[in-house]
Amino acid sequence: MAYSHDLPLFFRKKRRRHELALFTIVLGVISAIALEGWAPTITLAAANMTSVMLKKCTDGHRIACVIDGDTLWINGTKVRVADIDAPEISEPRCASELALGNRATERLIELVNQGPFEMRAWPGRDKDRYGRALRVLVRNGHSLGDVLVSEGLARTWTGRREPWC
Repeated sequence: MAYSHDLPLFFRKKRRRHELALFTIVLGVISAIALEGWAPTITLAAANMTSVMLKKCTDGHRIACVIDGDTLWINGTKVRVADIDAPEISEPRCASELALGNRATERLIELVNQGPFEMRAWPGRDKDRYGRALRVLVRNGHSLGDVLVSEGLARTWTGRREPWC
C-alpha cells in the first residue's frame, strides 16, 4: 500500500490541487445557497430579540416556519407558544376547528413577521412533554398570543386542552 509520502512529488501536488478545488466548490455552493435566500432570514435585532420572516411549514427541513397557531420552528428549535392554545390543523376533530386553526396559523405568521419580538421562557418549565421549548412571544411588552386570543383565534392556556368542536 502506497502512502502519500511514498508518492512522487508531482502526484502529491496534483492530489492537493484536487482537494483544494473540491473544497472551493463546496464552499462556493454553500455561499450561493446563503446569498440566494434559500436559508431562512433570522437575525438578532437586540439582546433577547428575534426577527424572522416565516412561512407555513412544509415537508422537509424545518428551521424557521410556522406549524400551526401555537407551534413554530425558530433557529431549528421547535417552539410552543406557551400562553395560548390554538385549534389543531394536523388532526382537527371537526371542520370548524380546521378552519379556525388555519386562520390562527396565518395570523401567527403575520404577527411574527411584523418585526422583532422577544421569546420569554415559560415560568417553571422550559419544555413540554413533546420536547418543544415553551416560550411566550412578546413585542413591546404585549404577548402575541394575547393578540390571537383577543381576535378569537386561540384561548388562554389554562393547563389543559379544551375541545374546539
